[in-house]
Amino acid sequence: MEILEFVTTPLMENCIVVKDGDEAIVIDPGEATQELLDAIEGLTVKFVVNTHAHFDHVGGNAAILERTGAELLCHRDCVEMLKEATSSGEKYGKRVDESPAPDRLLEEGDTVSVGSVTMKVVYVPGHAPGHIALIGDGFAIVGDVLFAGSIGRTDFPGGSHQMLLDSIKSKLLPLPDETVVFCGHGPSTTIGMERRSNPFLVSL
Repeated sequence: MEILEFVTTPLMENCIVVKDGDEAIVIDPGEATQELLDAIEGLTVKFVVNTHAHFDHVGGNAAILERTGAELLCHRDCVEMLKEATSSGEKYGKRVDESPAPDRLLEEGDTVSVGSVTMKVVYVPGHAPGHIALIGDGFAIVGDVLFAGSIGRTDFPGGSHQMLLDSIKSKLLPLPDETVVFCGHGPSTTIGMERRSNPFLVSL
């Protein structure tokens, strides 16, 4: 298994590709950069997964789906925001291609598999409606819920600071300390590092 990261959009969003053998899953393609397209060339991309539907995480959906024939997966509470991604981007002066509708809706406890790798879907609202994370063996792909030394913003529509802290406390902090956390922006980290030093979490 390989986990590849690609920085996309002027907002420096991390698109994550989980690859096993000749299969791959693309998570949060903020845009379909040439680097990303080259990396998935020749692979069977089974799914594109959106952890949430903020415009900087979904702008590459259409291009990746057209190129690969993959299915688009997200939580049901993301659907309305996904429809508004283009207009949301325009408010910030960003061009965002309209996303197709999801092919399948994910719920807490579902799994997403690529090759021999299976990831569990956990529901972690607070930063955005319908936010999910994918938990694998030794790693977690968390979108904009948790960052190295910080947590996601909660001042966007549908955000809640307390809900976000509750999500982190109940769904992420119980993971083993050595779990590698792949974040929606910035560097990766570990659960142990954030448990010990993240100023938002040390009192949880």
